[in-house]
Amino acid sequence: MNQLKPPQNPYRSRIWTNNKRLCRWHGAWLAATALMAFGPIFLWKAPVFTLLAVGLDLAAGVGMILATKKYVMELDELHRRVWLNALGITVGVAVSAVPPLAVMGAYHVIPFHPNIAHLVILMAVTFVVSLVYGMVRYR
Repeated sequence: MNQLKPPQNPYRSRIWTNNKRLCRWHGAWLAATALMAFGPIFLWKAPVFTLLAVGLDLAAGVGMILATKKYVMELDELHRRVWLNALGITVGVAVSAVPPLAVMGAYHVIPFHPNIAHLVILMAVTFVVSLVYGMVRYR
């Protein structure tokens, strides 16, 4: 099995380490969110476990935020600019898409009732597309 080797360049090595940390924290947050969402349905009925899962999700979210902050601060200026542009586009899309989506859902113009999951998916897709576009653009 081929395993990726970390680069030898100090900057690239630092970014490699931060990438791994970022992936671990995002994975932990994803697992905690899944546990919080599906635990009450499949694993337990007691509200105390749901509250513990919410606390775990919040703690993993804080860890993810701090890992992301550290990752962005370790980037060089160009990569940081690409990240900030992608974040700006994501916030702009989210803020400008939510009111029309809410109105269309309220007046049954669309066949589903929009909820927060739709916003999260929209933001994730927008961020990834914007980030990839920025990386390709500045190559």
